[in-house]
Amino acid sequence: MKKLVFVLFLAGVWQMQAQDWVYNMDEAHRIAQAENKKIILVFSGSDWCVPCIKLEKYIWTSPDFIAHAKEHYVMVRADFPRKKKNQLPPAQRAHNNALAEKYNPQGYFPLIVVLSPDGKVLGTTGYDKDKTPADYIKYFDSL
Repeated sequence: MKKLVFVLFLAGVWQMQAQDWVYNMDEAHRIAQAENKKIILVFSGSDWCVPCIKLEKYIWTSPDFIAHAKEHYVMVRADFPRKKKNQLPPAQRAHNNALAEKYNPQGYFPLIVVLSPDGKVLGTTGYDKDKTPADYIKYFDSL
């Protein structure tokens, strides 16, 4: 019984500290417009891009960033894993490719595109090892 309670506690803590990602841009636009939030579109290579992995580890999973994002942003992930075991379903790959054609034609990784609720590009950035979660929040909020 103690193990079950402990596992449920850990699952709850993990859920509170996990970023809420959306994987479909149409859904992101609906949420952003309904809640008047900016869209943060993240192009990542989750299993091969070292700066992408660091962005995940130090920024997206930061408790301060997660708390702020839940209130102010719709977080969209367009992932491009390379390892066979991490491949996305064909429909998701096609969706991510379409997003890349529109918002990331040069193929930069990581690339963060900040969009208004109606889909207008407000700005872009990447990973900067000297930036803290607070720095990213400040930048995204300034757009």
